[in-house]
Amino acid sequence: MKMKALLLGAIASAALAPAAMAERGTDGQVSLIYWQAPSILNPYLSGGTKEQEASAIVLEPLARFDTKGAMVPYLVTEIPTVENGGVSEDLTQITWKIAPGIKWSDGSAFTSADVKFTYEYCTHPEGGCAQLRHFEGVTSVETPDDSTVVINFAEPTPYPYGPFVGAESPIIQAAQFAECLGARAPECTEANFNPIGTGAYVVDEFRPNDVITMSANPNYRDPNKPAFSKLLFKGGGDATAAGRAVMETGEFDYAWNLQLAPDVIAQMEKGGKGVPVSAFGTLVERIMLNQTDASPDLPDGERATAKHEHPFLTDPAVYKAMSMAIDRPLLVEIGYGKAGKVTCNWVPAPEAYASTTFDCSTQDIEGAKAMLEAAGYKDSNGDGVRETPDGKPMKILYQTSTNAVRQDFQALIKQWWSEIGIESELRNVNASVFFGGDPGSPDTFQKFYADVEMYANNFNGADPQAYLGSVLCDKAPRPETQWQGENISRWCRPEYDALHKKLSQTASLNERAAIAKQLNDMVIEGGAMIPLVHRGRTSAHSNTLGGVALNTWDSELWNIADWYRIK
Repeated sequence: MKMKALLLGAIASAALAPAAMAERGTDGQVSLIYWQAPSILNPYLSGGTKEQEASAIVLEPLARFDTKGAMVPYLVTEIPTVENGGVSEDLTQITWKIAPGIKWSDGSAFTSADVKFTYEYCTHPEGGCAQLRHFEGVTSVETPDDSTVVINFAEPTPYPYGPFVGAESPIIQAAQFAECLGARAPECTEANFNPIGTGAYVVDEFRPNDVITMSANPNYRDPNKPAFSKLLFKGGGDATAAGRAVMETGEFDYAWNLQLAPDVIAQMEKGGKGVPVSAFGTLVERIMLNQTDASPDLPDGERATAKHEHPFLTDPAVYKAMSMAIDRPLLVEIGYGKAGKVTCNWVPAPEAYASTTFDCSTQDIEGAKAMLEAAGYKDSNGDGVRETPDGKPMKILYQTSTNAVRQDFQALIKQWWSEIGIESELRNVNASVFFGGDPGSPDTFQKFYADVEMYANNFNGADPQAYLGSVLCDKAPRPETQWQGENISRWCRPEYDALHKKLSQTASLNERAAIAKQLNDMVIEGGAMIPLVHRGRTSAHSNTLGGVALNTWDSELWNIADWYRIK
Protein backbone atom coordinates (compact mmCIF):
# COMPACT_ATOMS: atom_id res chain seq x y z
CA MET A 1 0.00 0.00 0.00
CA LYS A 2 2.84 2.34 0.91
CA MET A 3 4.59 1.53 -2.36
CA LYS A 4 1.37 2.26 -4.29
CA ALA A 5 1.06 5.63 -2.55
CA LEU A 6 4.66 6.49 -3.37
CA LEU A 7 4.15 5.46 -6.99
CA LEU A 8 1.00 7.58 -7.32
CA GLY A 9 2.86 10.48 -5.73
CA ALA A 10 5.69 10.14 -8.23
CA ILE A 11 3.25 10.06 -11.14
CA ALA A 12 1.46 13.14 -9.83
CA SER A 13 4.75 15.00 -9.41
CA ALA A 14 5.79 14.13 -12.94
CA ALA A 15 2.45 15.35 -14.28
CA LEU A 16 2.76 18.65 -12.43
CA ALA A 17 6.40 19.21 -13.28
CA PRO A 18 5.91 21.25 -16.48
CA ALA A 19 3.52 23.63 -14.74
CA ALA A 20 5.77 23.94 -11.73
CA MET A 21 8.75 24.83 -13.87
CA ALA A 22 6.80 27.25 -16.08
CA GLU A 23 7.43 30.94 -15.72
CA ARG A 24 5.35 33.87 -16.83
CA GLY A 25 6.27 35.20 -20.25
CA THR A 26 8.79 32.53 -21.27
CA ASP A 27 7.03 31.46 -24.49
CA GLY A 28 7.36 34.65 -26.52
CA GLN A 29 4.35 35.85 -28.50
CA VAL A 30 1.01 34.23 -29.29
CA SER A 31 -0.81 35.57 -32.35
CA LEU A 32 -4.57 35.47 -32.87
CA ILE A 33 -6.51 36.42 -35.98
CA TYR A 34 -10.20 37.33 -35.89
CA TRP A 35 -11.58 38.21 -39.29
CA GLN A 36 -14.25 40.31 -37.56
CA ALA A 37 -12.21 43.11 -36.02
CA PRO A 38 -13.24 44.56 -32.63
CA SER A 39 -14.22 48.23 -32.62
CA ILE A 40 -14.17 48.62 -28.82
CA LEU A 41 -12.95 46.67 -25.77
CA ASN A 42 -16.03 47.25 -23.63
CA PRO A 43 -18.65 44.50 -24.10
CA TYR A 44 -21.25 46.66 -22.36
CA LEU A 45 -21.22 49.01 -25.33
CA SER A 46 -21.47 46.39 -28.06
CA GLY A 47 -23.61 43.34 -28.69
CA GLY A 48 -21.02 41.93 -31.09
CA THR A 49 -19.33 38.62 -30.29
CA LYS A 50 -16.00 39.94 -31.56
CA GLU A 51 -15.98 42.64 -28.85
CA GLN A 52 -16.85 40.08 -26.18
CA GLU A 53 -14.05 37.82 -27.37
CA ALA A 54 -11.37 40.51 -27.38
CA SER A 55 -12.54 41.94 -24.06
CA ALA A 56 -12.44 38.50 -22.44
CA ILE A 57 -8.65 38.50 -22.63
CA VAL A 58 -8.57 41.49 -20.26
CA LEU A 59 -11.89 41.69 -18.42
CA GLU A 60 -13.23 38.80 -16.36
CA PRO A 61 -16.55 37.88 -14.73
CA LEU A 62 -16.91 36.44 -11.24
CA ALA A 63 -17.48 33.00 -12.78
CA ARG A 64 -17.34 31.40 -16.22
CA PHE A 65 -18.80 28.37 -17.97
CA ASP A 66 -16.46 25.53 -18.86
CA THR A 67 -16.44 23.40 -22.02
CA LYS A 68 -19.44 21.41 -20.75
CA GLY A 69 -21.48 24.43 -19.74
CA ALA A 70 -20.82 24.04 -16.01
CA MET A 71 -20.11 27.14 -13.93
CA VAL A 72 -16.59 27.48 -12.56
CA PRO A 73 -15.32 30.22 -10.19
CA TYR A 74 -12.82 32.74 -11.55
CA LEU A 75 -12.67 35.75 -9.22
CA VAL A 76 -14.58 34.10 -6.37
CA THR A 77 -13.98 31.23 -3.99
CA GLU A 78 -16.98 29.10 -5.04
CA ILE A 79 -20.27 29.08 -6.91
CA PRO A 80 -23.05 30.13 -4.50
CA THR A 81 -25.94 27.69 -4.06
CA VAL A 82 -28.78 27.19 -1.61
CA GLU A 83 -26.92 24.16 -0.26
CA ASN A 84 -23.74 26.10 0.64
CA GLY A 85 -25.63 29.13 1.92
CA GLY A 86 -24.67 31.40 -0.97
CA VAL A 87 -28.25 31.64 -2.26
CA SER A 88 -31.01 32.53 0.20
CA GLU A 89 -33.75 30.01 0.93
CA ASP A 90 -36.36 32.35 -0.54
CA LEU A 91 -34.25 32.70 -3.73
CA THR A 92 -34.22 36.51 -3.61
CA GLN A 93 -30.53 36.95 -2.84
CA ILE A 94 -27.16 35.57 -3.96
CA THR A 95 -23.87 36.23 -2.16
CA TRP A 96 -20.51 35.97 -3.89
CA LYS A 97 -17.22 35.81 -1.97
CA ILE A 98 -14.28 37.36 -3.83
CA ALA A 99 -11.10 35.28 -3.72
CA PRO A 100 -8.28 36.85 -1.70
CA GLY A 101 -5.36 38.65 -3.31
CA ILE A 102 -6.89 39.50 -6.69
CA LYS A 103 -5.53 42.70 -8.21
CA TRP A 104 -6.29 44.84 -11.20
CA SER A 105 -3.53 45.03 -13.77
CA ASP A 106 -2.56 48.48 -12.40
CA GLY A 107 -1.76 46.83 -9.05
CA SER A 108 -4.78 48.13 -7.14
CA ALA A 109 -7.04 45.77 -5.21
CA PHE A 110 -10.08 44.23 -6.85
CA THR A 111 -13.01 44.69 -4.45
CA SER A 112 -16.76 44.33 -4.20
CA ALA A 113 -17.06 48.06 -4.97
CA ASP A 114 -15.97 47.32 -8.55
CA VAL A 115 -18.74 44.74 -8.89
CA LYS A 116 -21.37 47.13 -7.55
CA PHE A 117 -20.13 49.87 -9.87
CA THR A 118 -20.41 47.55 -12.89
CA TYR A 119 -24.07 46.98 -12.04
CA GLU A 120 -24.67 50.72 -11.74
CA TYR A 121 -22.84 51.31 -15.03
CA CYS A 122 -24.91 48.84 -17.04
CA THR A 123 -28.28 49.68 -15.49
CA HIS A 124 -27.96 53.45 -15.80
CA PRO A 125 -31.10 54.57 -17.68
CA GLU A 126 -29.11 56.70 -20.15
CA GLY A 127 -26.25 54.29 -20.72
CA GLY A 128 -27.59 52.10 -23.53
CA CYS A 129 -25.98 48.97 -22.05
CA ALA A 130 -25.84 46.12 -24.57
CA GLN A 131 -25.94 43.46 -21.81
CA LEU A 132 -28.85 44.79 -19.76
CA ARG A 133 -30.74 41.50 -19.89
CA HIS A 134 -28.22 39.93 -17.49
CA PHE A 135 -29.45 42.25 -14.74
CA GLU A 136 -33.16 41.57 -15.24
CA GLY A 137 -34.94 41.54 -11.88
CA VAL A 138 -31.99 42.88 -9.86
CA THR A 139 -33.02 45.58 -7.37
CA SER A 140 -29.66 46.29 -5.75
CA VAL A 141 -26.07 45.17 -5.27
CA GLU A 142 -24.70 45.50 -1.74
CA THR A 143 -21.10 45.43 -0.49
CA PRO A 144 -20.98 44.53 3.23
CA ASP A 145 -17.19 44.40 2.97
CA ASP A 146 -14.47 44.45 0.30
CA SER A 147 -14.76 40.74 -0.45
CA THR A 148 -18.53 40.26 -0.31
CA VAL A 149 -21.07 40.98 -3.06
CA VAL A 150 -24.77 40.60 -2.29
CA ILE A 151 -27.20 40.75 -5.23
CA ASN A 152 -30.86 41.27 -4.39
CA PHE A 153 -33.73 40.35 -6.69
CA ALA A 154 -37.24 41.79 -6.70
CA GLU A 155 -38.76 38.30 -6.59
CA PRO A 156 -37.64 34.70 -6.04
CA THR A 157 -35.09 33.95 -8.76
CA PRO A 158 -34.31 30.24 -9.16
CA TYR A 159 -31.52 31.01 -11.63
CA PRO A 160 -29.61 33.91 -10.06
CA TYR A 161 -26.49 33.55 -12.23
CA GLY A 162 -27.26 36.20 -14.86
CA PRO A 163 -25.20 39.05 -13.38
CA PHE A 164 -21.40 38.78 -13.58
CA VAL A 165 -21.25 35.24 -14.99
CA GLY A 166 -19.81 34.56 -18.46
CA ALA A 167 -17.99 36.71 -21.00
CA GLU A 168 -20.98 38.98 -21.63
CA SER A 169 -21.04 40.27 -18.05
CA PRO A 170 -17.48 40.97 -16.80
CA ILE A 171 -16.35 43.39 -14.10
CA ILE A 172 -14.98 46.82 -15.05
CA GLN A 173 -12.85 48.91 -12.72
CA ALA A 174 -14.81 51.55 -10.80
CA ALA A 175 -11.86 53.96 -10.66
CA GLN A 176 -11.29 53.87 -14.42
CA PHE A 177 -14.94 54.21 -15.45
CA ALA A 178 -16.12 56.53 -12.66
CA GLU A 179 -16.77 59.43 -15.04
CA CYS A 180 -18.34 57.22 -17.73
CA LEU A 181 -21.85 56.67 -16.43
CA GLY A 182 -24.98 57.14 -18.50
CA ALA A 183 -24.84 59.11 -21.73
CA ARG A 184 -21.10 59.70 -21.22
CA ALA A 185 -20.31 55.98 -21.60
CA PRO A 186 -19.50 56.05 -25.34
CA GLU A 187 -17.38 59.18 -24.89
CA CYS A 188 -14.82 57.52 -22.58
CA THR A 189 -12.47 56.48 -25.36
CA GLU A 190 -9.44 55.77 -23.19
CA ALA A 191 -11.35 53.45 -20.86
CA ASN A 192 -13.29 51.77 -23.66
CA PHE A 193 -10.16 51.14 -25.74
CA ASN A 194 -7.71 50.34 -22.91
CA PRO A 195 -9.63 48.81 -20.02
CA ILE A 196 -7.78 47.90 -16.84
CA GLY A 197 -8.63 44.27 -16.08
CA THR A 198 -7.93 41.23 -13.95
CA GLY A 199 -7.24 38.96 -16.93
CA ALA A 200 -3.97 37.42 -18.02
CA TYR A 201 -3.03 40.25 -20.41
CA VAL A 202 -2.84 44.04 -20.44
CA VAL A 203 -3.61 46.23 -23.44
CA ASP A 204 -0.54 47.99 -24.86
CA GLU A 205 -2.23 49.49 -27.91
CA PHE A 206 -5.70 49.20 -29.40
CA ARG A 207 -6.33 50.25 -32.98
CA PRO A 208 -10.09 49.95 -33.63
CA ASN A 209 -11.04 47.59 -36.45
CA ASP A 210 -7.40 46.60 -36.85
CA VAL A 211 -4.81 45.40 -34.32
CA ILE A 212 -4.53 44.99 -30.55
CA THR A 213 -1.18 44.39 -28.88
CA MET A 214 -1.00 43.12 -25.32
CA SER A 215 1.54 42.07 -22.70
CA ALA A 216 1.40 39.59 -19.85
CA ASN A 217 -0.34 41.10 -16.83
CA PRO A 218 2.40 41.54 -14.18
CA ASN A 219 -0.25 41.40 -11.44
CA TYR A 220 -2.10 38.30 -12.64
CA ARG A 221 -3.12 36.07 -9.74
CA ASP A 222 -1.16 33.01 -10.92
CA PRO A 223 2.56 33.91 -10.84
CA ASN A 224 3.36 31.28 -13.51
CA LYS A 225 0.78 32.49 -16.05
CA PRO A 226 0.40 33.46 -18.77
CA ALA A 227 3.17 31.61 -20.56
CA PHE A 228 3.35 34.18 -23.36
CA SER A 229 4.95 37.57 -22.78
CA LYS A 230 3.14 39.18 -25.72
CA LEU A 231 -0.19 38.74 -27.47
CA LEU A 232 -1.07 40.00 -30.94
CA PHE A 233 -4.76 40.20 -31.83
CA LYS A 234 -5.20 40.90 -35.56
CA GLY A 235 -8.66 41.87 -36.75
CA GLY A 236 -10.18 42.14 -40.19
CA GLY A 237 -9.83 40.40 -43.52
CA ASP A 238 -11.96 37.33 -44.15
CA ALA A 239 -12.43 33.81 -42.82
CA THR A 240 -10.49 32.25 -45.70
CA ALA A 241 -7.38 34.33 -45.06
CA ALA A 242 -7.65 33.65 -41.33
CA GLY A 243 -7.82 29.88 -41.82
CA ARG A 244 -4.87 29.89 -44.18
CA ALA A 245 -2.80 32.01 -41.81
CA VAL A 246 -3.00 29.24 -39.22
CA MET A 247 -3.26 25.97 -41.13
CA GLU A 248 -1.27 26.72 -44.29
CA THR A 249 1.31 29.43 -43.59
CA GLY A 250 1.62 29.18 -39.80
CA GLU A 251 1.72 32.96 -39.55
CA PHE A 252 -0.83 32.93 -36.70
CA ASP A 253 -1.52 30.59 -33.80
CA TYR A 254 -5.30 30.83 -33.56
CA ALA A 255 -8.09 31.66 -36.03
CA TRP A 256 -11.61 32.21 -34.78
CA ASN A 257 -14.97 31.37 -36.33
CA LEU A 258 -13.97 29.80 -39.63
CA GLN A 259 -17.30 30.20 -41.34
CA LEU A 260 -16.19 28.36 -44.45
CA ALA A 261 -17.43 25.50 -46.60
CA PRO A 262 -16.24 22.12 -45.24
CA ASP A 263 -14.21 21.27 -48.34
CA VAL A 264 -12.34 24.58 -48.01
CA ILE A 265 -11.38 23.82 -44.39
CA ALA A 266 -10.30 20.27 -45.32
CA GLN A 267 -8.01 21.62 -48.03
CA MET A 268 -6.46 24.14 -45.64
CA GLU A 269 -5.74 21.43 -43.08
CA LYS A 270 -3.53 19.71 -45.66
CA GLY A 271 -1.14 22.63 -45.20
CA GLY A 272 0.07 20.85 -42.07
CA LYS A 273 0.64 23.89 -39.87
CA GLY A 274 -2.54 23.68 -37.81
CA VAL A 275 -5.81 21.86 -37.16
CA PRO A 276 -9.48 22.86 -37.11
CA VAL A 277 -11.49 22.27 -33.94
CA SER A 278 -15.29 22.14 -33.82
CA ALA A 279 -18.04 21.78 -31.24
CA PHE A 280 -21.79 22.31 -31.14
CA GLY A 281 -23.34 24.70 -28.68
CA THR A 282 -26.26 27.06 -29.17
CA LEU A 283 -25.09 29.02 -32.23
CA VAL A 284 -27.87 29.61 -34.77
CA GLU A 285 -27.61 31.29 -38.16
CA ARG A 286 -30.89 33.11 -38.61
CA ILE A 287 -32.71 35.80 -40.56
CA MET A 288 -34.06 38.60 -38.40
CA LEU A 289 -37.32 40.18 -39.57
CA ASN A 290 -37.64 43.90 -38.91
CA GLN A 291 -40.97 44.59 -37.26
CA THR A 292 -40.51 48.30 -37.96
CA ASP A 293 -40.22 50.39 -41.10
CA ALA A 294 -36.59 51.12 -41.95
CA SER A 295 -37.38 53.21 -45.00
CA PRO A 296 -34.81 55.96 -45.66
CA ASP A 297 -37.77 58.26 -46.31
CA LEU A 298 -38.34 58.41 -42.55
CA PRO A 299 -36.27 60.71 -40.28
CA ASP A 300 -33.49 59.06 -38.25
CA GLY A 301 -35.36 59.50 -34.99
CA GLU A 302 -38.28 57.46 -36.33
CA ARG A 303 -36.65 55.10 -38.79
CA ALA A 304 -36.51 51.48 -37.57
CA THR A 305 -38.38 52.34 -34.36
CA ALA A 306 -41.76 51.30 -32.95
CA LYS A 307 -43.29 54.51 -34.30
CA HIS A 308 -43.76 52.84 -37.68
CA GLU A 309 -44.72 49.19 -38.25
CA HIS A 310 -43.24 47.31 -41.19
CA PRO A 311 -45.66 47.35 -44.15
CA PHE A 312 -45.83 43.54 -44.53
CA LEU A 313 -43.23 41.58 -42.53
CA THR A 314 -45.49 41.41 -39.47
CA ASP A 315 -48.09 39.38 -41.39
CA PRO A 316 -47.87 35.64 -40.52
CA ALA A 317 -48.73 34.71 -44.11
CA VAL A 318 -45.65 36.60 -45.31
CA TYR A 319 -42.98 35.42 -42.89
CA LYS A 320 -44.26 31.83 -42.90
CA ALA A 321 -44.18 31.79 -46.71
CA MET A 322 -40.64 33.20 -46.67
CA SER A 323 -39.58 30.41 -44.32
CA MET A 324 -41.32 27.70 -46.37
CA ALA A 325 -39.45 28.82 -49.50
CA ILE A 326 -36.02 28.09 -47.99
CA ASP A 327 -34.19 24.80 -48.61
CA ARG A 328 -32.38 24.43 -45.29
CA PRO A 329 -30.75 21.04 -45.98
CA LEU A 330 -29.07 22.58 -49.04
CA LEU A 331 -27.84 25.52 -46.96
CA VAL A 332 -26.32 23.10 -44.45
CA GLU A 333 -24.67 21.07 -47.23
CA ILE A 334 -23.03 23.98 -49.02
CA GLY A 335 -22.24 26.08 -45.95
CA TYR A 336 -21.27 23.81 -43.09
CA GLY A 337 -21.41 20.09 -43.88
CA LYS A 338 -21.06 18.08 -40.67
CA ALA A 339 -20.61 21.31 -38.74
CA GLY A 340 -24.24 22.28 -39.39
CA LYS A 341 -27.75 20.98 -38.73
CA VAL A 342 -31.15 22.12 -39.95
CA THR A 343 -32.99 23.99 -37.20
CA CYS A 344 -36.40 25.56 -36.87
CA ASN A 345 -35.60 26.87 -33.39
CA TRP A 346 -33.99 29.94 -31.90
CA VAL A 347 -32.82 27.81 -28.95
CA PRO A 348 -31.56 24.50 -30.41
CA ALA A 349 -29.67 23.30 -27.33
CA PRO A 350 -29.21 22.00 -24.67
CA GLU A 351 -31.52 19.17 -25.70
CA ALA A 352 -33.84 19.67 -22.72
CA TYR A 353 -34.68 23.18 -23.97
CA ALA A 354 -35.01 22.39 -27.69
CA SER A 355 -38.57 22.56 -29.01
CA THR A 356 -39.94 19.88 -31.34
CA THR A 357 -42.96 21.90 -32.47
CA PHE A 358 -41.84 22.89 -35.95
CA ASP A 359 -40.69 20.98 -39.02
CA CYS A 360 -38.95 23.21 -41.55
CA SER A 361 -36.70 20.63 -43.18
CA THR A 362 -38.66 20.44 -46.46
CA GLN A 363 -38.79 23.33 -48.91
CA ASP A 364 -42.32 24.13 -50.19
CA ILE A 365 -42.30 26.80 -52.88
CA GLU A 366 -45.82 26.03 -54.12
CA GLY A 367 -47.23 26.06 -50.61
CA ALA A 368 -45.59 29.43 -49.99
CA LYS A 369 -47.10 30.87 -53.16
CA ALA A 370 -50.55 29.61 -52.22
CA MET A 371 -50.27 31.10 -48.74
CA LEU A 372 -49.39 34.54 -50.09
CA GLU A 373 -52.09 34.37 -52.74
CA ALA A 374 -54.75 33.46 -50.18
CA ALA A 375 -53.68 36.36 -47.98
CA GLY A 376 -54.21 38.85 -50.79
CA TYR A 377 -50.60 39.34 -51.94
CA LYS A 378 -50.88 39.28 -55.73
CA ASP A 379 -48.73 40.22 -58.71
CA SER A 380 -51.25 42.55 -60.33
CA ASN A 381 -48.99 43.93 -63.08
CA GLY A 382 -47.15 40.75 -64.02
CA ASP A 383 -43.64 42.01 -63.17
CA GLY A 384 -42.93 39.02 -60.94
CA VAL A 385 -43.23 41.01 -57.70
CA ARG A 386 -46.32 40.71 -55.54
CA GLU A 387 -48.00 43.73 -53.98
CA THR A 388 -49.56 44.07 -50.56
CA PRO A 389 -53.37 44.39 -50.43
CA ASP A 390 -52.89 48.18 -50.28
CA GLY A 391 -50.64 48.17 -53.37
CA LYS A 392 -47.10 48.32 -51.95
CA PRO A 393 -44.55 46.19 -53.91
CA MET A 394 -43.03 43.39 -51.82
CA LYS A 395 -39.43 44.51 -52.14
CA ILE A 396 -36.96 44.11 -49.30
CA LEU A 397 -33.39 45.04 -48.43
CA TYR A 398 -31.58 41.89 -47.21
CA GLN A 399 -28.30 42.64 -45.41
CA THR A 400 -25.63 40.63 -43.64
CA SER A 401 -21.91 40.75 -42.91
CA THR A 402 -19.32 40.18 -45.63
CA ASN A 403 -18.50 36.47 -45.66
CA ALA A 404 -18.36 33.91 -48.48
CA VAL A 405 -20.83 31.49 -46.87
CA ARG A 406 -23.28 34.27 -46.04
CA GLN A 407 -23.12 35.68 -49.55
CA ASP A 408 -23.83 32.16 -50.92
CA PHE A 409 -26.83 31.95 -48.59
CA GLN A 410 -28.02 35.38 -49.70
CA ALA A 411 -27.89 34.45 -53.36
CA LEU A 412 -29.85 31.24 -52.86
CA ILE A 413 -32.47 32.77 -50.57
CA LYS A 414 -32.91 35.74 -52.92
CA GLN A 415 -33.68 33.26 -55.71
CA TRP A 416 -36.14 31.26 -53.62
CA TRP A 417 -37.93 34.38 -52.46
CA SER A 418 -38.12 35.67 -56.02
CA GLU A 419 -39.87 32.43 -56.96
CA ILE A 420 -42.69 33.28 -54.54
CA GLY A 421 -42.90 36.90 -55.67
CA ILE A 422 -40.73 38.74 -53.14
CA GLU A 423 -37.86 40.80 -54.57
CA SER A 424 -34.66 41.19 -52.56
CA GLU A 425 -31.88 43.72 -52.81
CA LEU A 426 -28.72 42.21 -51.35
CA ARG A 427 -26.29 44.16 -49.23
CA ASN A 428 -23.25 43.03 -47.27
CA VAL A 429 -21.37 45.11 -44.72
CA ASN A 430 -17.83 44.68 -43.41
CA ALA A 431 -18.18 42.49 -40.33
CA SER A 432 -16.18 44.86 -38.13
CA VAL A 433 -18.70 47.60 -38.86
CA PHE A 434 -21.83 45.43 -38.96
CA PHE A 435 -21.17 43.91 -35.54
CA GLY A 436 -19.68 47.10 -34.10
CA GLY A 437 -21.45 49.26 -31.55
CA ASP A 438 -20.92 52.72 -33.03
CA PRO A 439 -24.21 54.57 -32.38
CA GLY A 440 -23.36 56.98 -35.19
CA SER A 441 -23.01 54.30 -37.87
CA PRO A 442 -26.02 53.49 -40.08
CA ASP A 443 -24.61 50.02 -40.82
CA THR A 444 -24.72 48.19 -37.48
CA PHE A 445 -26.92 45.16 -37.00
CA GLN A 446 -28.44 46.85 -33.93
CA LYS A 447 -29.60 49.87 -35.92
CA PHE A 448 -31.05 47.49 -38.55
CA TYR A 449 -31.63 49.92 -41.40
CA ALA A 450 -32.93 47.09 -43.61
CA ASP A 451 -35.96 44.81 -43.85
CA VAL A 452 -34.20 41.56 -43.01
CA GLU A 453 -30.68 40.76 -41.84
CA MET A 454 -28.79 37.54 -41.32
CA TYR A 455 -26.23 36.65 -38.67
CA ALA A 456 -25.64 34.18 -35.83
CA ASN A 457 -25.26 34.40 -32.09
CA ASN A 458 -25.60 32.21 -29.03
CA PHE A 459 -25.75 32.42 -25.25
CA ASN A 460 -23.34 31.80 -22.39
CA GLY A 461 -23.87 28.73 -20.25
CA ALA A 462 -26.55 26.07 -20.47
CA ASP A 463 -29.56 28.03 -19.22
CA PRO A 464 -31.37 30.19 -21.82
CA GLN A 465 -33.28 32.51 -19.47
CA ALA A 466 -31.22 35.66 -20.11
CA TYR A 467 -31.01 34.88 -23.85
CA LEU A 468 -34.77 34.47 -24.09
CA GLY A 469 -35.02 37.81 -22.32
CA SER A 470 -33.33 39.55 -25.23
CA VAL A 471 -36.64 40.00 -27.06
CA LEU A 472 -38.49 41.61 -24.17
CA CYS A 473 -40.30 44.74 -25.29
CA ASP A 474 -37.99 47.14 -23.45
CA LYS A 475 -34.81 45.67 -24.97
CA ALA A 476 -35.31 47.17 -28.45
CA PRO A 477 -32.43 49.37 -29.71
CA ARG A 478 -33.58 52.95 -30.22
CA PRO A 479 -32.10 56.45 -30.24
CA GLU A 480 -32.56 56.98 -26.50
CA THR A 481 -30.49 53.82 -25.75
CA GLN A 482 -27.63 54.90 -28.04
CA TRP A 483 -28.98 52.26 -30.45
CA GLN A 484 -27.91 49.51 -28.05
CA GLY A 485 -30.21 46.67 -27.05
CA GLU A 486 -30.68 42.97 -27.73
CA ASN A 487 -34.18 42.97 -29.26
CA ILE A 488 -32.88 43.47 -32.79
CA SER A 489 -36.20 42.84 -34.57
CA ARG A 490 -38.12 45.26 -32.30
CA TRP A 491 -40.56 42.38 -31.73
CA CYS A 492 -42.89 43.02 -28.79
CA ARG A 493 -45.53 40.78 -27.22
CA PRO A 494 -46.75 41.57 -23.66
CA GLU A 495 -47.78 37.92 -23.26
CA TYR A 496 -44.19 36.90 -24.02
CA ASP A 497 -42.88 39.29 -21.38
CA ALA A 498 -45.31 37.82 -18.85
CA LEU A 499 -44.30 34.23 -19.64
CA HIS A 500 -40.62 35.13 -19.42
CA LYS A 501 -41.25 36.56 -15.96
CA LYS A 502 -42.82 33.23 -15.02
CA LEU A 503 -39.65 31.47 -16.23
CA SER A 504 -37.54 33.69 -13.99
CA GLN A 505 -39.64 32.56 -11.01
CA THR A 506 -39.71 28.83 -11.81
CA ALA A 507 -37.34 26.45 -10.02
CA SER A 508 -38.24 23.02 -11.42
CA LEU A 509 -35.90 22.11 -14.29
CA ASN A 510 -38.68 20.30 -16.15
CA GLU A 511 -41.02 23.26 -15.82
CA ARG A 512 -38.27 25.68 -16.86
CA ALA A 513 -37.62 23.60 -19.97
CA ALA A 514 -41.33 23.55 -20.84
CA ILE A 515 -41.63 27.33 -20.48
CA ALA A 516 -38.44 27.92 -22.47
CA LYS A 517 -39.85 25.85 -25.32
CA GLN A 518 -43.06 27.89 -25.24
CA LEU A 519 -41.06 31.11 -25.43
CA ASN A 520 -39.02 29.78 -28.34
CA ASP A 521 -42.22 28.82 -30.14
CA MET A 522 -43.79 32.24 -29.56
CA VAL A 523 -40.80 33.95 -31.16
CA ILE A 524 -40.82 31.68 -34.22
CA GLU A 525 -44.61 31.60 -34.59
CA GLY A 526 -44.70 35.36 -34.08
CA GLY A 527 -42.19 36.10 -36.84
CA ALA A 528 -39.32 37.73 -35.00
CA MET A 529 -36.86 35.59 -36.97
CA ILE A 530 -36.44 32.70 -39.38
CA PRO A 531 -33.91 30.16 -38.03
CA LEU A 532 -31.76 28.48 -40.67
CA VAL A 533 -28.80 26.45 -39.38
CA HIS A 534 -27.68 25.17 -35.99
CA ARG A 535 -23.99 25.81 -36.43
CA GLY A 536 -21.09 24.04 -34.86
CA ARG A 537 -18.39 26.52 -33.97
CA THR A 538 -15.20 25.91 -35.93
CA SER A 539 -11.86 27.56 -35.24
CA ALA A 540 -8.27 26.49 -35.83
CA HIS A 541 -5.04 26.49 -33.86
CA SER A 542 -1.39 25.95 -34.61
CA ASN A 543 0.16 22.54 -34.04
CA THR A 544 2.51 24.24 -31.59
CA LEU A 545 -0.19 25.89 -29.45
CA GLY A 546 -1.11 23.97 -26.33
CA GLY A 547 -3.87 24.43 -23.76
CA VAL A 548 -6.66 25.28 -26.20
CA ALA A 549 -10.07 23.99 -25.09
CA LEU A 550 -12.78 25.08 -27.52
CA ASN A 551 -15.69 26.41 -25.50
CA THR A 552 -19.12 26.91 -27.05
CA TRP A 553 -20.72 28.02 -23.75
CA ASP A 554 -18.51 31.06 -23.05
CA SER A 555 -15.79 33.00 -24.83
CA GLU A 556 -13.42 30.86 -26.91
CA LEU A 557 -10.65 32.69 -25.05
CA TRP A 558 -12.04 31.73 -21.65
CA ASN A 559 -8.82 29.93 -20.64
CA ILE A 560 -6.24 31.92 -22.59
CA ALA A 561 -4.18 32.19 -19.40
CA ASP A 562 -3.50 28.44 -19.80
CA TRP A 563 -2.25 28.56 -23.38
CA TYR A 564 1.41 27.74 -23.98
CA ARG A 565 3.91 26.90 -26.71
CA ILE A 566 4.52 23.20 -27.37
CA LYS A 567 8.24 22.75 -27.71
